[in-house]
Amino acid sequence: MRPGAGHRRAGSGRRRPARYAGAFLASALLLAGCAQSVDPIERLGKKAAERVRPHRAAPDQSYRRWGLTEPLASPPLHPARTLALSPPTGGRTLPRAVDHVPTPDRVVFLTYDDGAEKDPRFVDMVRELRLPVSMFLTDSVVGPGYGHFARLHRLGAGIQNHTLDHRALAGLPYAGQRAEICGQQERLSSRLGLRPRLFRPPYGSYDTTTLRAATDCGISTVVLWRAAMTPTDLVYTHGEHHLRPGDIILVGPDETTGPSLRERTARVLRRVQQRGLTVGRLEDYL
Repeated sequence: MRPGAGHRRAGSGRRRPARYAGAFLASALLLAGCAQSVDPIERLGKKAAERVRPHRAAPDQSYRRWGLTEPLASPPLHPARTLALSPPTGGRTLPRAVDHVPTPDRVVFLTYDDGAEKDPRFVDMVRELRLPVSMFLTDSVVGPGYGHFARLHRLGAGIQNHTLDHRALAGLPYAGQRAEICGQQERLSSRLGLRPRLFRPPYGSYDTTTLRAATDCGISTVVLWRAAMTPTDLVYTHGEHHLRPGDIILVGPDETTGPSLRERTARVLRRVQQRGLTVGRLEDYL
């Protein structure tokens, strides 16, 4: 035996009960919940810890404010493209007139004419629903209200041409039609800093001269509509009497004291959702 070995073993024997007693006491305190924790939440105490909850963002229910029972589905991503032009006429290639866009995407397109209604709440609706819309503006109707449409444009709304004075174009001479279309191109350029590619003839009235004048004014597509929202319901210009993917919808100006622009839009959106569709951005498809 090494010198002192017995002493160390003896000393160890004397300390062991104290160490075990300390461990037993710590275990008892932990079981009793009395031991101090290094966890800062636990140091707040049991009641304080129970009040701590992870932050969860409330689901966006803004769609309910606009008369919808469910959120509007996001449209599929679609790269902007140019629609094929119509066959050459008299040696010139003219823009095609469309009321429907051939697409496999389950989208329809909302369009608005003239610019008489300038409800700031409609701007809120477009922003909160992230609603793609296209506005075809007539200068004599918009008057001094271009600022309203500038706000819509900043939210992504398309701003397009609907002539200077809202004249029925079919049958007018080339010079008169060109003045109506090119004049509004210049007005939109000066007021909003843009030159539209799309044009809607007032009342859907156009002829080959309209197409020639539109081409000379920088227009690539003449946009009509297959469905229109009246003060009561959707009506169709031809074909099936229900919405189909690719349909262009006119949410017509209200010439009565009927539902507001917001309510007419909400009615259209409910019809869109009932058909399992959503709203796409027309300018991405034309």
